[in-house]
Amino acid sequence: MAAADTGGRPPASICLLRLSALGDCINIVPVVHTLRRRWPETRLAWVTGTAEARLVGDLPGVDFHVVDKKAGGRGIRALKRELADRRFDVLLHMHASWRANRVSRAVRADLRLGFDAARSRDGQRWFVDRRIEPAHGRHVVDGYFAFLEALGVYDRVLDWSVPIPAEAAAQAAEALPPGPPVLLISPCASHPRRNWRAERYAAVADHAIGRHGMRVALVGGPSADERAMGDAILAHMRGEAIDLIGRSPLKCLIALMRRSACLITPDSGPAHMANAARVPTIALHAATESARSGPYTSLQWCVDRYDDAARRYFERPASDLAWGTKIEREGVMDLIRVADVTERLDAVMLKNVTTETQRHGGRV
Repeated sequence: MAAADTGGRPPASICLLRLSALGDCINIVPVVHTLRRRWPETRLAWVTGTAEARLVGDLPGVDFHVVDKKAGGRGIRALKRELADRRFDVLLHMHASWRANRVSRAVRADLRLGFDAARSRDGQRWFVDRRIEPAHGRHVVDGYFAFLEALGVYDRVLDWSVPIPAEAAAQAAEALPPGPPVLLISPCASHPRRNWRAERYAAVADHAIGRHGMRVALVGGPSADERAMGDAILAHMRGEAIDLIGRSPLKCLIALMRRSACLITPDSGPAHMANAARVPTIALHAATESARSGPYTSLQWCVDRYDDAARRYFERPASDLAWGTKIEREGVMDLIRVADVTERLDAVMLKNVTTETQRHGGRV
């Protein structure tokens, strides 16, 4: 598809539609920054979910319209009333799901763009006017930027930054005061079969303490599953860890990442939030492919056993699987060994020391 016809002028208004999840929404932030730089006069709006708005909803220069997904049709009707007097030049329908399709009907736009055939699903094609061209890369971020390419915008501002309130920064400073480097472990993903074993996290934590003199901090939400995982990690550790599980809201979590030397996490929202903190991230991938959904600025640090998983569970290489195939099978994350992760951690810490040495002119 050629670039959408905008009459040679920037669109007066663009609406982005992405309801969830946290990782996907933070990965759309670079698209917003790119649009703000390229077309500063274009009025931007974003339709998103309640939890996601707590992460990205204070981005400057964007009108946010929050949909309560739990409200079902009532939430969609409320959005329709909210947008009754608005019509956009372009809708970027960046969420391929039945719920998002229903929500999209509340947004009036002259041009409605949706994903290419490989990334579209749940009948999205019936709710858009045109499909974008296939992305040039496998990563979900490449797919989001393909929407801008459909509008004739080919540059990228790879900036994931979101505002961090002073109170969140202060909370992080209190939890992680100056001292030895911090290894942050966010052990849980939204799907339990993307999680690594607690005893393996504990072994890596003890390695960080013993080999690198690091402090270890555990972070996560208040759910019972995350609390149980944290307790299991603490029980298996020989050393001690700072327990911040249930005490690290989204903005505070990014502030904690900014005070850390490294993050270890499975394929999860925090892996992508780490892009905003510019912290090296060792993401653990076997159920999913890091080339598709790993932390975009830390792909070199990922541990990826996705091809091994494809061969074990499908008896064929990962290259033969459809884009986006998840291998969320029992035991799949056991393909990742402790040594795989400690090797990456050693490499990250070596790079950190080298960078710090260069910053101080060869002195540490």
